[in-house]
Amino acid sequence: MLCMPPSGNSSLGFGCLYVALDQWFNEVVSGRRNGLGALLARAVFAAAELPVRWGVRRRNRKFDTGQTTIAKVSVPVVSVGNLTLGGTGKTPMVEWIARWFRARQVRVTLISRGYRAEQGAANDEALELEQKLPDVPHVLNPRRAEAAVMAIEEFACQLIVLDDAFQHRYLHRDLDIVLLDATDPFGSGHVFPRGRLREPAEGLARAGCIVLCRADLVEDAARLEIRKIVQSLAPQATWGECIHAPLALRSADEKETPLNQLAGANVAAFCGIGNPAAFRSTLASCGCRIVGFREFPDHHGYERRDVESLAKWAASLDVEAVVCTHKDLVKIDLETLGERPLWALRVGLRFTSGQPEFERELHSILERTPPDSLELS
Repeated sequence: MLCMPPSGNSSLGFGCLYVALDQWFNEVVSGRRNGLGALLARAVFAAAELPVRWGVRRRNRKFDTGQTTIAKVSVPVVSVGNLTLGGTGKTPMVEWIARWFRARQVRVTLISRGYRAEQGAANDEALELEQKLPDVPHVLNPRRAEAAVMAIEEFACQLIVLDDAFQHRYLHRDLDIVLLDATDPFGSGHVFPRGRLREPAEGLARAGCIVLCRADLVEDAARLEIRKIVQSLAPQATWGECIHAPLALRSADEKETPLNQLAGANVAAFCGIGNPAAFRSTLASCGCRIVGFREFPDHHGYERRDVESLAKWAASLDVEAVVCTHKDLVKIDLETLGERPLWALRVGLRFTSGQPEFERELHSILERTPPDSLELS
């Protein structure tokens, strides 16, 4: 099956333009790009940031003071979210948390807004989680309070995990987990469009747990500085650090190949995720030589022309295989690209610091779940 994009989705050419614009935007807001054009762009973005920042703060104030109603349901709710635009590794964290509660016999339901999903269909993240967590229902609905009520009634769930919901405050949560990407934890220090923050960093004060993802991609001094800033913003929050460790190679027929198959091999790689540099770095850590690398927009819907282009591209390179992310593979759903095997690099979240403290927070939630079928460990 080749999953087609929604009507009006970008073509291959527009996708390349999107990637180029995103790269330009990142270089401008981070200050890496100089020149008159970049200076003018930053000035325009800074002017646009002011009303956005004001609007976000006003919205949060309404929630904080009770002017905007927050719905509460009869089971605990755990939210996984972030501060910045783009990928911070929420899906591996959602999977880790769901497995933790399932291992303790808790009936879990995942709820997400279903970003870029067609009506009645699952998006890439839902397809990925469906493969990894076949015993965990996943509801896609931007009205998450409504989805939570439905999950309790239809699935008799004992716990709800909200995916990408830190800024979605219409549903009460018992624990807010916020992920920070170590390579850009504070979105260049500005709210979009001047930076990549979804809201001012002071919003971290709402978090119960803050986890630094991809902690292995920065130096110790940088990690310590990030933690120092976080402690000043959210002194009450539990702190943890994790990495996305490569586990195996996975094919579309769900067969797995050991990672040592990549050692010394020439590979081509591509992805359509929020942080392609992190994927490339993780892949390189497996000991392979990345001969070619292509980027697509985050959540890219692969069309037939994309697949044909990728197959032609791979055939032009001296490579033994093509590697993508699991999120990409579930949409392409092919075992080969031309004559080259197509593998997804399966990664798993592994804590390097703070796991006992993080699990204590989860245990406090465990104690609040409805008692039927609950087994404390």
